[in-house]
Amino acid sequence: MDKAIGLVEYKSVATGITAADDMAKTADVEIIEAYTVCPGKYIVLLAGKLSAVNSAIEKGINQYSENVIDSFILGNPHETIYKAMNGTSEINDVEALGIIETFSAASIILAADTAAKAAKVNLVEIRIARGMCGKSYLLLTGELAAVEASINAGCNALEKSGMLLNKSIIPNPDKSIWGKII
Repeated sequence: MDKAIGLVEYKSVATGITAADDMAKTADVEIIEAYTVCPGKYIVLLAGKLSAVNSAIEKGINQYSENVIDSFILGNPHETIYKAMNGTSEINDVEALGIIETFSAASIILAADTAAKAAKVNLVEIRIARGMCGKSYLLLTGELAAVEASINAGCNALEKSGMLLNKSIIPNPDKSIWGKII
């Protein structure tokens, strides 16, 4: 598997920056994102070959375990993940809107990947802990049955971690609400 992403979420900015440097030096990975999120946490998102991402993330977890909040390694992420994280998804038609809200940054990306692979839906946005006191959320759209299946799959993926905060499905959202969301 050539394509993988991984993320580590830290309690401390200083630890996060130091860990990002160590992870970049450990394996041939590209740091996609490395920044502070509320409330003073730090996330490092990287990409590369699965073996390289695995090595780098393991280093970032093992070396700084006392400051790790959450993490993941994801081989072969759904192709819409990047656009949803960057807020560049192009959505033209909305039949139903699904929402998942989590307590961590890492958990929302895992839920989004699982949801996107479960049924034919479009990921609208993945908001990663910015301006939300460390919480994150996912918006997705599609036919009602597909949105229901995707939201259930995404929530089921979070069961063991205890990171699921809430979920909602809105059949046929009002255009005025939709216009404010995107």
